Amino acid sequence: MHNLCATRETGTLMDKETITNDTPAENAEIMDAVPETTVVEELTKKYDELNDKYLRLAAEYENYRKRSKRDQENSVRYATEKFALDIVEVVDNFERALKSDDAGLREGLEQIHKFFLASLAKNGIEPMNAAGCQFDPELHEAIAALPSDKPDGEILDVAVAGYMLRDKVLRHAKVAVSSNNP
Repeated sequence: MHNLCATRETGTLMDKETITNDTPAENAEIMDAVPETTVVEELTKKYDELNDKYLRLAAEYENYRKRSKRDQENSVRYATEKFALDIVEVVDNFERALKSDDAGLREGLEQIHKFFLASLAKNGIEPMNAAGCQFDPELHEAIAALPSDKPDGEILDVAVAGYMLRDKVLRHAKVAVSSNNP
């Protein structure tokens, strides 16, 4: 088997024996035909490109891993959102019943109401305290604007309580706000 080398100048193929049988001056001329720095530069460039691709891919994978972990945590954290909304509706009905005048019924409902609120709190669901606060569209839904001597946008009345599921608004509070505009 012969090792063949191409010379750049003549474009001819020579076997290794022919090159080694030549004089040292001819060998140097053939070796100079393919500059060593060009090969090193090409290999360095290819290495840099592949290394850059590797680093980008590694960073992309790390971002994907973090995003997936965060999405999974949020899924678990907020999985009970629909259930929580249903329970909040039950609490609303209890609060309406608490406004009745029957003392025995009222006392029993108060106990159930406290129990429900404690159960909600154990699951990260807390009612908002909106009365007297400044209106915030991220937390409140204005259903009425009433003339008042209070500062503009202050919450005067809470028609329906709002609830938070940990750090997320579960339901906006429906409120009446003060308005100094006639």
